[in-house]
Amino acid sequence: MHKKVLGILLFCGLIIAVIAAMPANATSVLSPMEELGKEIFFDTDLSINQNQSCATCHAPEAGWVGPHSDTNAHGAVYEGSIAGRFGDRKPPSSAYATTSPIFHFDGELFIGGNFWDGRATGEKLGNPAADQAQGPFLNPVEQGLADSACVVYRVCTASYPVSFTSVWGASACAITWPANVETECAQEGHSVMLSGPDRAKSNMTYDQIALSIAAYEGSIEVNAFSSKWDYSRMNMARLDKVERLGFALFQGKGKCKLCHVTNGPQPLLTDYSFDNLGIPKNPENPIYNVFPNYIDTGLGGFLMNMGYPEEVYMAEWGKQKVPTLRNVALAPEGVVKAYGHNGYFKTLEGIVHFYNTRDILPTCPGDYTEAEALADNCWPLAEVMLNVNTAELGDLGLSYGEELAIVAFLKTLDDGYMP
Repeated sequence: MHKKVLGILLFCGLIIAVIAAMPANATSVLSPMEELGKEIFFDTDLSINQNQSCATCHAPEAGWVGPHSDTNAHGAVYEGSIAGRFGDRKPPSSAYATTSPIFHFDGELFIGGNFWDGRATGEKLGNPAADQAQGPFLNPVEQGLADSACVVYRVCTASYPVSFTSVWGASACAITWPANVETECAQEGHSVMLSGPDRAKSNMTYDQIALSIAAYEGSIEVNAFSSKWDYSRMNMARLDKVERLGFALFQGKGKCKLCHVTNGPQPLLTDYSFDNLGIPKNPENPIYNVFPNYIDTGLGGFLMNMGYPEEVYMAEWGKQKVPTLRNVALAPEGVVKAYGHNGYFKTLEGIVHFYNTRDILPTCPGDYTEAEALADNCWPLAEVMLNVNTAELGDLGLSYGEELAIVAFLKTLDDGYMP
């Protein structure tokens, strides 16, 4: 009986591993809505020049963040559909984004929402990931469409294997489009002329598009929970000695778990809060070509724009959302990844060393890149000097070997591990 139960458990584990390792084009484990959301997520036609999809900046092979090594190695901000247009932050991960709660104040901290500053609150559609999905389509420095109706038109007329109307009903696309809709959607600043009822229907369909994307982002294909660490928690894999040391340091001396929580049946490695880590400005960020004195105010800037009183938003000035650490190292071999809201760091070793030594090394005399700072054994000043967290990082007292052990543990958090 014991052996039979063990055999069943091993078989179930094998099935889980096979599902987790399925390629990005596998559809058998997705519901119709999830599959529709996937088709929308990868559709480059949903941009003004039909050359950029959600996956352009959130690629599965790179842990659902930007996949381009050269971009990550420098400014880390991705070019939009219109050449020469850039935002001001590196793309956050779209994996595990659906687990973020609706933005709120818990009596002590602001929690939840999506985007680095939390501005996709989830209040509109009941899901921060769905609220977030609507942003890039209409952002002039991202997918660049001028009117949400253009997204609706292109989705409704697309030849997806799972059609939009098969999921949401024929009425979702029963919109009378003007004869010049294609021309209008290919130009900046042009809106589609719709009747009042058609505009109302288009707006509703646009919300359904976002909910479809969020359904895919919440699927097992994106939120796989298939890392070596996950399997070790199920006694189906074993961390090696260095990885176990790294996890112990993560839990203790390194203070990592204070924000990247590890409790619960499927830990998300984030507490969904906001923090100013004192990360330096990324001197290669293309935003400085347009605004030389730009400062990323993060959550504080969002709260100011929302009309919160000064004493509230200034207490959050410069804080960015705590990201999940799942898939933090995942990338094709040789591809550089960027870390931090502005992509200042290019290595896990560098950012862990920063956490450990930020407050004990000399200040670099100017705007240094990560490589320059590591070479000169210094750190530049924080991009935002207010509200820097000095209680949980900056002088951790880790040895070089302990830093490397934490990095080894972080590498066990990538999905797709085969036990």
